[in-house]
Amino acid sequence: MSINPRAQWDSCLEIIRENVTEQQFNTWFKPIAFQSYTPATQTLLLQVPSMFVYEYLEENYVDLLMHVLQRTFRKHVKLAYTVVTDKTNGITQNIEGEEPAGINEPQAKTAGNQSPSVLDAAKPQDIDPQLNPRQTFDNFIEGDSNKLPRSVGLSIAEHPKTTQFNPMFIYGPSGCGKTHLINAIGVRTKELYPEKRVLYVSARLFQVQYTNAQLQNKINDFINFYQTIDVLIVDDVQEWMTAVKTQDTFFHIFNHLFRNGKRIILASDRPPVDLKGMNERLLTRFACGLIAELERPNEQLCVDILNSKIRRDGLHIPADVVEFIAKTANGSVRDLEGVINSLLAYSIVYNGKIDVRLAERVIKRAVNVDDRPLTVDDILETVCNHFNVSPSAVNGRSRRHELVVARQVSMYLAQKYTKMTAARIGKLVGNRDHSTVIHSCKTVERQLQVDKSFSEELQSIENSFRIKK
Repeated sequence: MSINPRAQWDSCLEIIRENVTEQQFNTWFKPIAFQSYTPATQTLLLQVPSMFVYEYLEENYVDLLMHVLQRTFRKHVKLAYTVVTDKTNGITQNIEGEEPAGINEPQAKTAGNQSPSVLDAAKPQDIDPQLNPRQTFDNFIEGDSNKLPRSVGLSIAEHPKTTQFNPMFIYGPSGCGKTHLINAIGVRTKELYPEKRVLYVSARLFQVQYTNAQLQNKINDFINFYQTIDVLIVDDVQEWMTAVKTQDTFFHIFNHLFRNGKRIILASDRPPVDLKGMNERLLTRFACGLIAELERPNEQLCVDILNSKIRRDGLHIPADVVEFIAKTANGSVRDLEGVINSLLAYSIVYNGKIDVRLAERVIKRAVNVDDRPLTVDDILETVCNHFNVSPSAVNGRSRRHELVVARQVSMYLAQKYTKMTAARIGKLVGNRDHSTVIHSCKTVERQLQVDKSFSEELQSIENSFRIKK
C-alpha cells in the first residue's frame, strides 16, 4: 500500500510541534502548506506565505525540518519551497532549500572564513566568491542618491575587462546600501562571466587571514592567492586605518591586480581623503579610479525601497504606514528593512493588522530615532555662532554681507533638516516670505557648486549639528 505524502507531511508537523513552543509552531510552521512530493527526485515541495517566512525557516529551523523529513520520508529527501511573492496577483517563486550543516557533510568551501593561504591555486574555478545571492541589482532600487554608483557598478559588472573606473571606491554612511551594491556587482559579474574569479571579503576578515598567514609563515601563499582574483571586492576598508602591515600587503596585491587589468571594488564609510592613518601611496591608488558617494536615500526613495520589499515578501501594508516609516527611519536602508521584518513578525504573532500605531511601536524599538529633532532656532543659533553674528541681527533688515550669508544659509539648512514649508521657515528667519526662502536656497546651492571653501564651511556647520545630537 502506497503512503500518502500529504499524510507524511502531517506526521512531520506533529513531530515538529513536539520540539518547538506552541507560539513558534503557530508562527512559522502552521502557515506552511503541502504542495507535492516527487518520488523520482525525492523532492518535497512546500508553500510558504512570504519570502520573510522562507528566509526565517532556512536560517533558524532548516536542521530541524530536514531531520524530521528524513525520519518520515526517505533519507535523501530534498526540500523545495513555493514562496508567495505577490499575494494580490497570486505570483509565486520556486526556491530549492539550502543543504543544512547538520545533515550531510557539506563540501569544504575554499575561501571565506579560512585563510586563502591553504587554497589550491591550481583549481581557480573552485573558490567560493562569498557573495550574498539575495543582494542583486534587481532589488537595489535606483534613486537620486545612488544613480551614479549604481549605473557605474552595473557597467563594471557587465564589462569587467574595461579599465575605466578602476578601482571603484564607494563611500557613504552606514545603512545606505554600500554592501548591497558591491555584492550586486559581484553577483552580476558571476552570472555573466562564471569563469571569472570573483571574491567578496570584508576588510576585517582580510586582516584576520593576513595575521593567520603570518603566524603560519605563509605570507607568500596568501599574497599569491589574492593575486589570482579577477574581481576583488573589499568592504569597510576604513577598518585598516591603523593596520600598517595589512595596508602594506594589500598595496602589493593592489598593484599586481591593477597592472594586470583586474577589477578592484572598495567600500568605506568615508572618502579616501578622510581615511586618516592610511598609507599615502595606498590612498593615491584608491583615488585614481572613480570615487562615488552613496548618500542616504531621500523620502521618495525610501518609499520605493519599502514598496519593493513589501511586494517581494507578499505583504500588504497601507500607504500611510509606508509613508510614516519612510519619514521616520532616518534614511537607512537597513533600518527600513528591519522595520518591515518586525512589522511582519508582530502581525503574524499577534494576528493584528499593520497600521501607523503598530509602526510607531516597532520603530521605537528598532530604530534609533532622534528624540529631539533639529529646530529652526537650533539651526539659526549654530549658523550665527559659526559666522560670529547675533540671531537678532540676522532676523533684522540689514543687508550687510555677513548677515545676508548667515540668513541664506539658515534658510537653506532649515529647509534641508526640517519638514517645514518655505513660508513657515521665512516667518521664523527674519519674517520673510516664502519666495525669499526659495531664492536663498537656490543661491546657496549655486554657491556650493562653485566655491569649495564655502562648501567646507557648510559641512562644518552640519557636523556641528551631528555633534550636538
